[in-house]
Formats: sequence, structure tokens, C-alpha cells
Amino acid sequence: MKNAKSSLDSGLNLKLETSDARMNMKNYITINNRKISTGHPVYIIAEMSANHNQDFGQAVKIIEAAKEAGADAVKLQTYTPDTITINCDNEYFRIKGTIWEGKNLYDLYGEAYTPWKWQSKLKEIADNLGLDLFSTPFDPTAVDFLEKMNVPAYKIASFEVTDIPLLRKIAQTGKPIIMSTGMATLGEIDEAVQTIRNTGGNQIALLKCTSAYPAPVEEANLKTIPHLAQAFGSPTGLSDHTMGSTVAIASVAQGASIIEKHFTLSRSGPGPDSSFSMEPKEFKEMVNAIRIVEKALGTVRYEVTEKEKASRVFRKSLFVVKDINAGERFTPDHVRAIRPGNGLHPRHIENIIGRTAKREIRRGSPLSWDILG
Repeated sequence: MKNAKSSLDSGLNLKLETSDARMNMKNYITINNRKISTGHPVYIIAEMSANHNQDFGQAVKIIEAAKEAGADAVKLQTYTPDTITINCDNEYFRIKGTIWEGKNLYDLYGEAYTPWKWQSKLKEIADNLGLDLFSTPFDPTAVDFLEKMNVPAYKIASFEVTDIPLLRKIAQTGKPIIMSTGMATLGEIDEAVQTIRNTGGNQIALLKCTSAYPAPVEEANLKTIPHLAQAFGSPTGLSDHTMGSTVAIASVAQGASIIEKHFTLSRSGPGPDSSFSMEPKEFKEMVNAIRIVEKALGTVRYEVTEKEKASRVFRKSLFVVKDINAGERFTPDHVRAIRPGNGLHPRHIENIIGRTAKREIRRGSPLSWDILG
């Protein structure tokens, strides 16, 4: 058993899907009739997290600002301190090595959680704005609660990838699932994906994620995005905790179909997540840049575009560059490949040298077969 577990954790023994499972695999997910996959517009999620600072009015403003900034969805988190941990202050429950150094887990979650009584109201506001709103549940009671809200999808946080019973509970809803993969080995991701698919979850997207707050750019490893897509046959994207928008924009060129960024009205706010979140103006600039990248990626194409057709005349072609008399032989002094492109193709120059001119040709004339003897 130890060896099997080691193989699973290393990711070296990634299981192949069974034929039955492959029949149920989809390389896209659909949220509120919006198809999310390669070749479709990137689905951009504004993560509210704790940036409401326990103020319902601020939570509403965040949703409104996310809509204005071009987000497609707003994501909440559904937990309470008691559903995610216990009230205990021994060393195991003290945070080490993060921006929340020294804080007690229970106290941090008490500061950060989104009151459940807000969430249906926030969804109604988002619905009226044309924004999708869904959440990350952290225990089975949160899934039951969100089902009553009729959320259109579920997000699984990186830290919950190994919570197999929770994954089953979410998969049983039949809703699309977006799962972050921070900290997870390839084997752990495989176990999570298999669990979801074997429990009826046939719409799953995987997000590359670095679970550091903020995350160093050099640890983004965006080349993992196409590998995830190939390994699991699912749409992929990025849950981005780096500062700024460069990494998120670059991920689109690696095939990201989903981008998730923490969103705040102001990084100067007191919340536990505000320091690494994106402000509305920055978020809007990121969205605009992503839409430009989408256009630039286009498709694999070698045909001449409409805009290029006007430029083809400026290619090189064979021109007479020195006056030549009728009956005179062409030499390298008479013919050169120069711009523009009105003459014969440059590949023919060796066939021109030594031939005679049928008539007098003036310098600056394009060469054509009918003037050659």
C-alpha cells in the first residue's frame, strides 16, 4: 500500500480513463448557457473572498464594480469558522509562513467569512446585473445551502482537492465544477478528477494555481495549463494570485479558458485578502487585454488576409535596373530583385540572365516573359 500511495502522489502512475468514463468526458463546461472551452471567450471570475470586510453594502459595491470592470462572474466562499475548523488555540491552529503569520485559524475565518444570510441576496443582485454568481463550499452543509440558492456552478478550492467526501457531495449535484489545483500532485489531481467523474460530475474545469499570497511570478509555471488539458481532457485556466495582470494575460496564450482573480475596491482596505487583490481599474485593463489576446490568437491560418493583400505589391520581383536595347543580352547589371512586386518572381533570375530583349526596355520596367527573346 505504501508503494502504491507513493506512486499515486508522485503522479508517475497517472491512470488512463476507462472507456465508459471517456464517453462521459467533456472538453467544455457550460454555465448559464455560456460554453467555456478553447476557442470561446475566456470566462473571467472576480473572487470577492473576504474583501467585503463584513459590510453588506461593500459586498454589493464589489459586485457592481466587477460588472463594470468586465467580469463574467463573481465568486463567493461559503463557510463559517465552525464549518471549516474548530475554536482551538494550540500550536496546530496557529498560521505560519504566510501573510497571516501568527493568526489563529478560527479567528481568521471569523474575520473573513461571508455571512450566509447575505448570499442569496447577493446572487439576486448579480443575476439582475447579468453576472453569474457561485461559490466555493467548504463542507457538505454549504453544498446543501448553495443548492437551495440554485447556484449555476461550484468552485473547489485548492485546499479541498483532497477532501474526497466533499468532492463526491459536490459532484452529485450535477453542476459544472471548476477546481483549483494549487499544492496538488498530479496523482492527487487525478484522484480528485476520477472521484468527481465517477460520482456523476461530467463537467469539470481545472485551474493551474499557486497557493501563495501573493504568488511569485517565477512559480506560476503556466506551461502546466496545456498539460492539464491534455492529461485530463478538460478545459483549463488559471486561478492567479500574482500581483498585476501580466501572468493572467499570458496564460490565455497557453490555452487558459478561465481566469480567476481576487477583486477588491481598494488594496488599502483592512481585509485579510485585500493586499493581493486587484482593484477595479486594473481588473478592467486586464479584461481588455485578454480580449485583445483572444483576437490575436485567432486560428491556424496561412492564407493571405484582406489587410495583407494590399501589402503583397511591396514584395520583391525582377526589374530592369539598366536600360537595355532590343537584341541585347541580359546580364546581372540589367536585372535585380527589388521592390515592388510587379515583375517576375525572383526565383526566375537565373533563367533571365543570358536571354535577349525582344525590344528596348527602360530602367524601372518590371520584367515579364513576353519581353524576353
